[in-house]
Amino acid sequence: MAGHIQDRWYKAETGPDGKPVRVKTDRYGTGMRYRARYIGPDGTEKSKSFPDRQKRLAEQWLTDIASDMSRGRYIDPRAARVTFKSYAEKWLKTHGIDPASHVVVEQRLRLHAFRLIGSRPLDSFRPEHIRDLVSALENNPAVSGGYARNIYGDVRAVLSAAVDDGLLPRNPCSAKSVRPPAAEQRRVVPWLPAQVRAVRAGLPQRYRPMVDVGAGCGLRQGEIVGLAEDALDFDSGIIRVVRQVKLIRGKAVFAPPKCNKERDVPLPPSVAESLRAHMDAFKPVEITLPWRKPDGPKVSARLLFTNTASGLVWRSNFNVQEWKPALASAGLIAEAGEDGKHQSAREHGMHALRHFYASVLLDAGESIKAVSEYLGHSDPGLTLRVYAHLMPSSQERTRKAVDRVLLPAPREPDGPETAQ
Repeated sequence: MAGHIQDRWYKAETGPDGKPVRVKTDRYGTGMRYRARYIGPDGTEKSKSFPDRQKRLAEQWLTDIASDMSRGRYIDPRAARVTFKSYAEKWLKTHGIDPASHVVVEQRLRLHAFRLIGSRPLDSFRPEHIRDLVSALENNPAVSGGYARNIYGDVRAVLSAAVDDGLLPRNPCSAKSVRPPAAEQRRVVPWLPAQVRAVRAGLPQRYRPMVDVGAGCGLRQGEIVGLAEDALDFDSGIIRVVRQVKLIRGKAVFAPPKCNKERDVPLPPSVAESLRAHMDAFKPVEITLPWRKPDGPKVSARLLFTNTASGLVWRSNFNVQEWKPALASAGLIAEAGEDGKHQSAREHGMHALRHFYASVLLDAGESIKAVSEYLGHSDPGLTLRVYAHLMPSSQERTRKAVDRVLLPAPREPDGPETAQ
């Protein structure tokens, strides 16, 4: 047993005969009687108090502390009393993610996790508390399944860091009884070519080639907005995707593509011709923005797509003022209401052009690996999960392949050529 146990109700004094005797203290009969004390790995004294008749519990506590120290599972009781919110806020400041992702994670934690579990001390977390969190997220009609899974992922990451920092013995999210929030499985339904053309026709002339780049090369909206003159290699038929425009707390910045995955994408002749014509009609404009974060170093690029004032295309303004009216004119959403506003159209955002691009490539027999590379996905598995249902059916190919092997070959007709 590490440390020792102090009995606060008695003290040792020297008797008349020179021998030690137990004498009642001023605290006798009141408050916690036993104080278990030990020296922690950091060299400071730690203690915990126990009431009368619980000396054995105090001894067991010290024994458990000594066992945890020897096994490398020791948790500092004071540090572990830090609340989830306090630790998560500190974790956010040192977590190595890009500024835009930092904003999103901070918002999810603040709006949801802190409200539900923010005041709970780290050392009190049990699997049941995570199950309660999952249940609360799933029962919140304002939180979609995918968004709930992201919140759960943030909480799990914070608790994993707490384990690494020695504030938790294990992550309660790792318990077998804990499952992530269920996410609805929505199948991507790609636009038809006629719908792509209709949306393109509904846009002002200066923005129509953005549809060509999205549907013909699979670029994300931020990558299209950040597409610069130096990214085009007409001779090789390649678009080099090396930057995007992101908004961080309302400030526009240049940044690498998602997941830092720069890539070369085939440039179809039809898209190349559209971009040449666009660059003749609307000359590229040099735009200067910070790199990666609002206070980052300034970089410049000659962007292909700018607004009518020759400035940056702000995605929020573009989506409301140009994209939704084009969707309405194509019949994909209703016309604007009396207040001049259109309905929500998340499934018909510019990301729909990437879905169309993927569906065209898969229908033509392109491999999942190639489609994943051109889309800039983190791995082909993600591409397969999203687009597997769009791949041409292999059933007929399977039937024919088996028949070619198992069925007898057709007999050759007898004739002069086969007579011996």
